[in-house]
Amino acid sequence: MEAILGRVFVYGGKGALGSACVSKFKSKKWWVGCIDMKANEEADANVIVKPDNNWQEQEKDILQQITSILKGDKVDAVICVAGGWAGGNAAQKDFIKNTELMYKQSVWSSTIAASIAAHHLKEGGFLSLTGAKAALEGTSGMIGYGMAKAAVHQLTKSLAAKDSGLPENALVTSILPITLDTPMNRKWMPKADTSKWTPLEYVADLFWKWSQKQERPANGSLLQLITNDNKTELVSA
Repeated sequence: MEAILGRVFVYGGKGALGSACVSKFKSKKWWVGCIDMKANEEADANVIVKPDNNWQEQEKDILQQITSILKGDKVDAVICVAGGWAGGNAAQKDFIKNTELMYKQSVWSSTIAASIAAHHLKEGGFLSLTGAKAALEGTSGMIGYGMAKAAVHQLTKSLAAKDSGLPENALVTSILPITLDTPMNRKWMPKADTSKWTPLEYVADLFWKWSQKQERPANGSLLQLITNDNKTELVSA
């Protein structure tokens, strides 16, 4: 059996960015666990999220599955790239429905990822959450999305502060993308300027570097992914 060089859980590991992360870490001979509503065949273990469970039930169920999978082992990283998008201002009929969906997809997943890190991350390991550059300002056309992502930004700062419950010397950051170059974005925005879209491979590479303790940003960083002419730079918010 080959030696396992590290262990990571990818929350949202069946989505476009999550799948890219699973592939990246697998290619580096890491053990990879996927947390999502559907299994990722490439992962070494799959934790299935039950969407009908409430927030507390989801956390309890996911932690139980992880505990039985890890059998006392700790992980080097927890990467949460779960999320979604819905628009809507306060006058639209689906305003509350869409806001609730955004909280489920971004806030529930991020807080559960934090709970996983508190229980199962190694000292000096890292937790990455996913915010949004748009949520640094008002988002009148997508209020629920902006609220949920702003909550993730606040969670990141809180987890980086003293007595947050994370292991010693753990790093927590949030990536703040504008638009990721995913198949769904290409399908829904066929005429968009994709030279401003951030490649999934770039993001997966970032996570890989941080897992190796290379080029790590400051704890609690909110890192905007700014892409122009197919070149991406990280800009601290």
